[in-house]
Amino acid sequence: MGFKQGEPSTNDAPDTPNGFLAVWGGLCYTQESMPRVDNVTAGRGKIRLVAIVGPTAAGKTAAAIELARHIDAEIISADSMAIYRGMNIGTAKPTQEEQRTTRFHLIDIADPDRFYTVADFQKDAVRTIDGLLGAGRQPLLVGGTGLYIRAVIDGLDIPPARPDPEFRERMGKLAAVEGKARVHEMLAEVDPVSAARLHPNDLKRVVRALEVYEQTGKPMSAPREAGMARYPDAVQFGITIERKDLYRRIEQRVDDQMRQGLVQEVADLLDRGYGPDLSATQGLGYKEIAAYIKGECSLEDAVSLLKQSTRRFAKRQLTWFRADERVQWIDASRLTPAEVADRMLEGLWGLDTPRHN
Repeated sequence: MGFKQGEPSTNDAPDTPNGFLAVWGGLCYTQESMPRVDNVTAGRGKIRLVAIVGPTAAGKTAAAIELARHIDAEIISADSMAIYRGMNIGTAKPTQEEQRTTRFHLIDIADPDRFYTVADFQKDAVRTIDGLLGAGRQPLLVGGTGLYIRAVIDGLDIPPARPDPEFRERMGKLAAVEGKARVHEMLAEVDPVSAARLHPNDLKRVVRALEVYEQTGKPMSAPREAGMARYPDAVQFGITIERKDLYRRIEQRVDDQMRQGLVQEVADLLDRGYGPDLSATQGLGYKEIAAYIKGECSLEDAVSLLKQSTRRFAKRQLTWFRADERVQWIDASRLTPAEVADRMLEGLWGLDTPRHN
């Protein structure tokens, strides 16, 4: 019978034991004789975690949906922005139609003012993945947030650092007096990798990275290996396209977001009290449009900056994922999402992964 629709969930993370709860698109689905992959395939094949990674706008979600249809899978989003409610256009979340045809997890699980960490995602994703595997379901971990992917697959030991209100207050005062750039410079001295990843205006995350170093003496960007990978047999596919095509897609996506109402979405967030100082509103699209709304730049300049920032972000994502030799790359420049899924199926079929026709 599969899933039946219930009431909207207010939980920040899915519950898994016995009454497995899938949260996607703001809807709650409870288990009711959930079909098992091994039932569909008569027990043939092993269910293992599959990850689909790559730069923004490369087509990860479309390919994942096609693959999910073939292997009866559910998608765990590994996007650090898609977790936030009310931020749909700027994060390019799966559409409601896509969420009706494929089950998504870890989308719309937190309000924009929640400080959601890598450790939070690791806990929520592992609980979701293990719940799916325990129910005989195929999990697909899909997204472009590299540290999220690695934290889950490799079971990284995230540096334990409790929030320190006094330290945060001290850094806040320093930023008010000497500017956010000064705090960012302090981070660059002890953790250049995190500093390169974080915008100076993203004060909360900059201070958090400094807080981790202050308490542990180790940079947040270098979490310790937990001894052995949590999912050692996970298969990782990387989707990429030619750079000129990727940049064209990025520009087209931004133009589409503007037509879909990105300015109004950002204005609504600001009206609801979610200011530009939050980690969520420092995401691509939100900080640029917020600057326009506040009269700091023209709309044309905001859109141009957004396109430029997104291109640079995609380049950083590629650098991160290409450093992992386990990723099997697929050039999707001239392939449809269905053809990309077929390429992934070929790789999985050789590993005896269940396939649902």
